[in-house]
Amino acid sequence: MQNRRDFLRNSLLTVSGAGLVSGSLPQSWLARNSIRDNVKILCRTLGKTGIRLPVISMGTGNTDNPKLVQAALDKGVQLLATSEAYQNGNNETMVGSVLRDRPRDSYMIMTSSVDINWIDTKTGLFKDNFDPKAFMQRVDESLKRLQVDYVDIFIQPFAATRESLYHKPIRKAMEAVKKSGKAKFLGIATHRMEHEAIRAAVDVGIHDIVMTAYNFRRKGWYSEQKGEELDEAIQYAAESGLGIIAMKTMAGVYWDKERTKPINATAALKWVLQNENIHTTVPDCSTYDHLDQDLAIMANPELTEEEKQDLKPPSEDLSSGLYCQQCNKCIPQCPGALDIPTIMRSYMYAYGYKNLEFARKTLCSIDRHSLPCYNCSSCNVKCQMDFDVRSRILDIVRVQDIPEDFIV
Repeated sequence: MQNRRDFLRNSLLTVSGAGLVSGSLPQSWLARNSIRDNVKILCRTLGKTGIRLPVISMGTGNTDNPKLVQAALDKGVQLLATSEAYQNGNNETMVGSVLRDRPRDSYMIMTSSVDINWIDTKTGLFKDNFDPKAFMQRVDESLKRLQVDYVDIFIQPFAATRESLYHKPIRKAMEAVKKSGKAKFLGIATHRMEHEAIRAAVDVGIHDIVMTAYNFRRKGWYSEQKGEELDEAIQYAAESGLGIIAMKTMAGVYWDKERTKPINATAALKWVLQNENIHTTVPDCSTYDHLDQDLAIMANPELTEEEKQDLKPPSEDLSSGLYCQQCNKCIPQCPGALDIPTIMRSYMYAYGYKNLEFARKTLCSIDRHSLPCYNCSSCNVKCQMDFDVRSRILDIVRVQDIPEDFIV
C-alpha cells in the first residue's frame, strides 16, 4: 500500500507546479509586452448591463500569482472571475491584494460564495438546511477578502433544473445581495442542463448574467445538429438582455488523461468566440504564456481552417476526451443513482486541469453513502461521450483519500 507521499509522487493525478508561477514579472515577458499601442482588442457589450468588455476575461482560480493578475489588468483585461471555492478563499485574498491600489472603476470582479453542503449537486436545488443569514455572512467574507465594498457580479453556482432558479429561499437571498449594494449585478453559473437553467434565468427575472459551459466538445457539433438546445437558449437569453459569459471553454484541456495530447487552446477559444451571443469568456489564465495567448486571440479571433481541423479528436481511441457534457442521462441508468456528472467533472479537474484540490472538493460535494461501483462487476451506463464510466469513477475516487491539508 502506498503512503500519501508515494501516492502523490506516483499517481498521474499529481499536480504540476508549472502552472503556478510566482515572483516578479519575467523580464522576457516584459520585453515582448512593454508596448500595447495600436493593438485592437475585440470587445462586446455584456447584455443590458451596457458594459463593454474584452471578449476574453481572466479566470483566476488556478493561479496564486498576483503579478500575473496585475499584468492582465495592465494589458487590458477588465473582468476577473474568482470564487470563495478557489483555494479555500485564498484566491479571493490574492486577487484583493492586486485590486487594493487600483481605482474601483478600472476593473470588474465576479465571485460566488456558498456552502456546498446546502446544495443538491444533481439538481442545483438548495436543501432545507440553507441558511440565508449565513449566506449573507459568506458574501461579506468574500468582500472582505477582495477588499472591496461590492462586487460587480455575484453568481449563484450549480444552477441546473428550472426549479433551482425558482427556489424561493435562494432567490430572495440573491435579491438581498443586490438590494444591499453588495453586488451590482446577479447571475448564475451552469454546467449541467444548461439550456434549461439559462431559460429559467431569463424567466425568473432577477438575473443580469448567465455564465455557462460552452465549448466545441458539446455533443452534436460534429454533426449537422449543432447542439440546438444550448445555442437556442443562449440566443433567447441574449435577446432578453442578459450578458452571456462562457466557461469550460478548453473542454478538458487534454484529449488524454496522460496529458500527452493537449487540445489546441487557441483554436478552442476562437471557436467559442465565433458565437456573437457570447459576450466574454473566462478561461483559466495561470501562466504568462496563457496571457500572451489570450491577448493575441483578442486581437485576431478568426478561426483558421487548420485550427478547425485541430479541434477534431486526434484518434478514435481519444475521441471521448476528458470533457463530460453533463447531460444527466447516465444517472437513471445507474442502480445507485450516483451523481456521475459531478464525478466526471472531478476527473476532468484532476487530469485535465491538474488541480487536485478542486478535484477533491468537487468529489466530496456529492451525496454518497457508498460507492455502488465496487459492487458492480460491469457497468450498464451508456455514456453519450463514450466514457468508460466505471473505470473513471474507480480511478478518481482515490483522490478522496488524500487529506485536504496535504494538497492545499
